[in-house]
Amino acid sequence: MPRVHVTSEIGSLRSVLVHTPGKELVAVTPGNREDYLYDDIIDLENAQQEHRRLVAVLERFAEVHEVRTVLTDLAARPEVREFLTTRALEVVPSDVLAKQLNALPAEDLVALMIEGAIEEGGPIARALNEVAYALPPLPNLFFTRDVGIVIGEHSIIGSMRHGVRWTEELLIKALFRYDARFENAGILYDGSEEKRTNYTLEGGDVHPLRPDLLVLGFSERSSPAALDLLCDLVFEHCGVTDVVIVVLPAERTAIHLDMIFTQIDRELCCVYPPHFVGPERLAVLHRRKRSKGVKEMPNFFAALQAVDQPLEPVFCGGNRRTHQEREQWGSACNFIAVRPGVVLSYDRNDVTLNELASAGFRLLPAVSFLTGDESLKPGERCVITIEGSELVRGGGGPRCMTLPLRRDDL
Repeated sequence: MPRVHVTSEIGSLRSVLVHTPGKELVAVTPGNREDYLYDDIIDLENAQQEHRRLVAVLERFAEVHEVRTVLTDLAARPEVREFLTTRALEVVPSDVLAKQLNALPAEDLVALMIEGAIEEGGPIARALNEVAYALPPLPNLFFTRDVGIVIGEHSIIGSMRHGVRWTEELLIKALFRYDARFENAGILYDGSEEKRTNYTLEGGDVHPLRPDLLVLGFSERSSPAALDLLCDLVFEHCGVTDVVIVVLPAERTAIHLDMIFTQIDRELCCVYPPHFVGPERLAVLHRRKRSKGVKEMPNFFAALQAVDQPLEPVFCGGNRRTHQEREQWGSACNFIAVRPGVVLSYDRNDVTLNELASAGFRLLPAVSFLTGDESLKPGERCVITIEGSELVRGGGGPRCMTLPLRRDDL
């Protein structure tokens, strides 16, 4: 029986996949940060400390799997090693790299695939202090949500928009294909095999709200062709009957839907107001199973009403545009729910946190929760806040950094 099972964004979290950032972050420099999709440079030690705090909180609610640990265990098996090396060499053909990969023990092999393999330069390259990678590092891997998705009991391998993330697809596919703890009803869509340039799909744009309802984002990272294919697949295999699609603007601040919207309780969500309320609100479509077309809806909340999933918004940044823009940039809309009404968030977005407090959420610092100075009360709404001054520089929040593998049904 499949061990993965996700039918909502807020059901009690039981199993989750994360990746603590490592030396791959050091590959990002001021000169190449845009190539690696970064707006800023992250301090590795501080980022690791913040991520460990996130993991420590998650461990109070769920079984937490680390990408590097699970892959190292798997890479000791010959068939997994062959899969990883063969597929990596399809991305970067190299006889020298092939010999290097084949000679490494499992732990070093996984480290190299995550942190990258530096190419030995010739005399001119050495004289000019030029550094190149035979196999690119993966500084975005700690955003595990983008690369893997679970809908019902099926897994999905993201089809990454940018080439610097393609190797991530292979690593996540290895987990779903070879590890019994990730047993699933089948890989519904395999981005690692998708070669069509107009088919891209990332998990930040995929939100299962109910067993029969998905909310999707059409963003710069997820293409219409891939979204249509995903709809066809979930209609056929997952019991989904309705899909609501939010048409995102081509803005760096809204690369995924979860940067402007996440559900936080049964009847509540957090949104970036300009995109959902007023004259700048985004176009919203509704696609129904066995319907030949899509219906344009007046707004996002009307679309949810039409499928019997009414949600009330909590405004990221409150009512002032300057606060809204600043805090949305700081991933204030990006939450991971560990159970209905209990979410993790960065502690930096004060206005949004005050809005949540006004909506009945208690603000609980992660340190107080972990030390036992404060505890959760049964049934209460709560935001557990973590430090994220370094992690947020990568362009994402707690939802981006967590891939739920199993949740309880609501």
